[in-house]
Amino acid sequence: MPDTGTPYDDVFRTMTTDCPFLLIPLINEVFGEQYTGNEEITLLQNEHFIKLTDNTIKKKVTDSSISLPEDNGRIYHFECQSTPDGEIIIRIFEYASQMALEGAYASSNKLVLEYPHSAILYLRHNSNTPDSMEITIKTPGGEVSYKVPVVKMEYSIDEIFEKKLLFLIPFYIFCYEKEFPEMENSSINLKKAEEEFITITRTLDYMCLNGEITEYTKCMLSDMTKIVIENITAKYKKIKEGLGGIMGGKVLEYEAKTILKTGIEQGMKCGMEKALVFMVVKKIKKGKGIDVISEELEEDKEKIVKIFNAAMETAPGYDIDKICDIING
Repeated sequence: MPDTGTPYDDVFRTMTTDCPFLLIPLINEVFGEQYTGNEEITLLQNEHFIKLTDNTIKKKVTDSSISLPEDNGRIYHFECQSTPDGEIIIRIFEYASQMALEGAYASSNKLVLEYPHSAILYLRHNSNTPDSMEITIKTPGGEVSYKVPVVKMEYSIDEIFEKKLLFLIPFYIFCYEKEFPEMENSSINLKKAEEEFITITRTLDYMCLNGEITEYTKCMLSDMTKIVIENITAKYKKIKEGLGGIMGGKVLEYEAKTILKTGIEQGMKCGMEKALVFMVVKKIKKGKGIDVISEELEEDKEKIVKIFNAAMETAPGYDIDKICDIING
């Protein structure tokens, strides 16, 4: 297996390196933790060298491994698997054992190995794909077993955003893979997928405007999603151009001007209002007046006056929810 792995492994590692905090909601989902997302994260070495029986050295590259210093340095290790095979659990144990050895501590008569919390993300799966795998170690002192959870790429877009599983967005296209032949030959089937990916871009824009993610995170997720789309749809020109174009910016060229006016969907009307209020407040804090704000946001002056006056009632805290209540009161 090449050191770099598949393009999907590369995307997985890039996201871990550039935005490791995106792994926290995934850790909460998989391991039932309650991390807030504000924890300090330490990226661990992903290259490990193992000496084989013939005295050669083999390099192993893990997809992601992080440590949370605030939680006694607990280590979480994820592997991305594009196609089910019978060797992934062996690789998991090899990686985990090497990490345990690298972090081992010994006294005069005792060696302690702490294994990481490992999990597998299956991009493709079938009815035979288990929900978890098990590693059993038989030692002279007894038998030890532990579970390795399996994450299947079967989350809906609503679930991904509700649970903040943004780390999975670049791989969402795998949910459509079995439909590629029909999508390539039917504009109706392709349109359904295009609408979902437009929803993804608009929701990421909304989260960015609302301060939930940074512009960098939004662009990184869009770029990684486009890379995965281009690789998985290499044989499907229409799908590649349609979905790749959406994530590549064709929609985003006018997104900044339309997102606040059209809304992501009917159910997010309130969210769009908050986004506009957020932007107005941001400009008020910079000392800008009503006329300037109206011009810069390309919004009706009467609407800006209403938001501006409501914001002044909540100054200096500028509570966004209270401002919306005043506007709609």
